[in-house]
Amino acid sequence: MLTPLAYVAAALAEIAGCFSVWAWWRQGASALWLLPGLLSLALFAWLLSLSSADYAGRAYAAYGGVYIVASLAWLWAVEQRLPDRWDLLGATLCLAGAGIILLAPRGG
Repeated sequence: MLTPLAYVAAALAEIAGCFSVWAWWRQGASALWLLPGLLSLALFAWLLSLSSADYAGRAYAAYGGVYIVASLAWLWAVEQRLPDRWDLLGATLCLAGAGIILLAPRGG
């Protein structure tokens, strides 16, 4: 049960790290925003390595669905923009795909 928690934490760390660059580059925030952003992105990479997937590519692919859902949550909570029905439909499809990738029974 560690993998879903690691994915959610990784998504938050990645979004926060990327947003620090966005804020600096696109919104004129101080370059000091980059320092916690870099730490956040390093935390993201470490958290993603905690996945129970046997292969990195599979872990990254499954994580993608969680990232999309977390990005829409960020859109709503931080940027104060409500995701529309198409955002929600797309996120649902991606999360279902992530579940299939991560949880599908595979022969040895």
